[in-house]
Amino acid sequence: MAIEDMEYRYDFRKDETWRLFRIMAEFVEGTEELARITPAVTIFGSARTQPDTTYYKLGERIAYLLSEKGYNIITGGGPGIMEAANKGAKAADKGISVGLNIELPYEQIPNPYLEKMISFRYFFVRKVMFLKYACAVVALPGGFGTLDEFFECMTLMQTNKMPRCPFFLMGSAFWKNLLNWLQDTMLAEGNISLEDMNLFTLTDDPDEVVAGIQAACLKNPDVQLSPDQPPPGGDC
Repeated sequence: MAIEDMEYRYDFRKDETWRLFRIMAEFVEGTEELARITPAVTIFGSARTQPDTTYYKLGERIAYLLSEKGYNIITGGGPGIMEAANKGAKAADKGISVGLNIELPYEQIPNPYLEKMISFRYFFVRKVMFLKYACAVVALPGGFGTLDEFFECMTLMQTNKMPRCPFFLMGSAFWKNLLNWLQDTMLAEGNISLEDMNLFTLTDDPDEVVAGIQAACLKNPDVQLSPDQPPPGGDC
């Protein structure tokens, strides 16, 4: 590639102003749509997980239990674990099943269990929306995207840029080697603190997740459902 072609290809200044307006518009739309969908729990996980797998069924189960308690469920809106969570939420039919879809070069088709969908062009705007209105987060096995979301949450809570809220890693067989590395390498070499290992909880038990989220939500009695429901809404 010629130098002049490279300079043109990477000269983003030619439409930078309009890009800023698009970014602002996505923040505005996301805020308007999600501010009314509280309390909510965000569930992350792989788009490649198949319906007949243990992790798909686990995602469906945890979303069902949380929706039964009145929590809205937010996912990335696509297939795999996202579909499983939206399916469980819709089956319980007490919380809204929400998908924050992303526009990709290869189209991500929204799953059929969404009751509300918001589309985003920019990953970073979408990631803000995942966390801004969630009182808790659950991460099931996934790929680069799931790890990105996990570590971003850890960084934001570690640095107090985001209030600490329940964060559950589900699927111990999947996560254990990564957590061993965090402890045996990052912690051992002083790159994180011991208290940072308490920012998340590893479990395979959906009931533990529901109980943990509700216990944490009792700290914030200002966020409530109907009078016959427990008071959800976490510190996030």
